[in-house]
Amino acid sequence: MFREDLKKLLQSFREEDFYKNVDLHIHSYESDGSLSPVEIVKQAKERGLKYISITDHNTIEAYLSTNILKEDIVIPAVEFDCFYKGNLLHILGYGIDIDSEVLKPLYAKNKAERSRNIVRLFHLRKPEEVIEKIKEAGGIPVWAHPACCWTLSLEEMLLDLKVRGLEGIEVYYPYNGLRGILKFYSKEHINELADKYDLIKTGGTDSHGKKLLF
Repeated sequence: MFREDLKKLLQSFREEDFYKNVDLHIHSYESDGSLSPVEIVKQAKERGLKYISITDHNTIEAYLSTNILKEDIVIPAVEFDCFYKGNLLHILGYGIDIDSEVLKPLYAKNKAERSRNIVRLFHLRKPEEVIEKIKEAGGIPVWAHPACCWTLSLEEMLLDLKVRGLEGIEVYYPYNGLRGILKFYSKEHINELADKYDLIKTGGTDSHGKKLLF
């Protein structure tokens, strides 16, 4: 899918889609999830989901090791661990070319760098570089679960990231784990910022378990 076509597709999704049939934030056992990529696709199809993305931490192994990209419901993606002005950030890249050379230096070098939290903390990336490379690889950079980010001014940080090329923000995420508790900003506030700065709105469950959260 071409970048502009993907952008139009993402912009077409509404809030109800992200609570019903679109899940753009799922982890497989290629990072810190429990299901195989094939099992994720199987469950998604059984539950009637229209679109999904496997967003493993710092790796696209889920796509390289399988043929799941042949499935119409799959949008390729990755989630990069970043550090920015004292904050841990996660930047999602949707629609990236999995064969792109520009992202390869950012990918994890081993399983620990994509699955173990303590190890990942020692391999954080710069979000401005991640955003730039995602776009060079034909993808759309999106800030994941911003409501969980501790900062005195989320709007100021958002503006900083937008100046550096950020195009979307995760607004809809019905998490029922830790991120469902540690929220410093409301979904309503994130939604208002997305409208104010004309950002693409995405969503997903951040599923890591044996069953998808839909």
